Amino acid sequence: MGNACLSRRNRRRRATARRLSHGFGSPPVVATYSICACDLDAGQWGVATQSKFLGVGSIVPWAAPQVGAIATQAYANPRYGPGGLELLRSGLSADDVVERLTAADDGRASRQLGVVDAAGRGATYTGPACHDWAGGRAGDGFAVQGNILVSGATVDALAETFGTTAGAPLAERLLDCLGAAQAAGGDRRGQQSAALLVVERDGGYAGLSDVLVDLRVDEHRAPIEELRRIYRLHQMYFGVTPREQWLEVDDALRAEVQERLASLGHTSLEEWAGIENLEDRVEGTTRIDPAVLAALREAS
Repeated sequence: MGNACLSRRNRRRRATARRLSHGFGSPPVVATYSICACDLDAGQWGVATQSKFLGVGSIVPWAAPQVGAIATQAYANPRYGPGGLELLRSGLSADDVVERLTAADDGRASRQLGVVDAAGRGATYTGPACHDWAGGRAGDGFAVQGNILVSGATVDALAETFGTTAGAPLAERLLDCLGAAQAAGGDRRGQQSAALLVVERDGGYAGLSDVLVDLRVDEHRAPIEELRRIYRLHQMYFGVTPREQWLEVDDALRAEVQERLASLGHTSLEEWAGIENLEDRVEGTTRIDPAVLAALREAS
């Protein structure tokens, strides 16, 4: 029995050695491009990222309202996320957070990190052992970085697109940045996953969450395009149409709405909207959100 146990143990050791020799025992490389950014006027912070890596949104993006945003990638250290946000909460600047996190990390040579703080200051770090092309840029309101890229044009596209889209909602700017980065070359190994995270104090579901947008495409041939599609759905369900754009419900429109509701087996718009996850877009009966009306017409 002792010899049998020893034999099994030796086989396990040899199998482990084979995995290590083929690279399977190394930390996964989150070869990625990303942008951390903020819109101080809107009180929003966010991160967008794309990678030839499964489920990049589970590792790279971190953000908290009135605190900042962080992206951790390359031979990623996920503890940079919560640890970095805690340092930002303590009042440290983006530069100081990057310095504090990397100085305490023996693996810093293989790390890549982006930080935007509560004041909108950006900082980025690329360890000397990150795979080419690797680098980043930082400025007012943003930090962009990438590794295993076709070229530095990908990072330049992230930064330049963020600057030229000023005035648009932060989530849409971040999506545009990803699209421009991919068009400029992107990850030289291709595409696999993408993610978008935007936070705002009480800006999430029913005003009871700080997460305004948290969308992920974990595995897809065209993850950025799929992320855009899911974002459009998110806006349909959870977006806000300015009240001045709501439609007056006159007699003709009221009759149409009631007829369509009846054909679907409902007696009120509120009831139907609750079933269809559009309850946040319905208030009263004298005016109707055009997005709700469009959804009702499509359903009936």
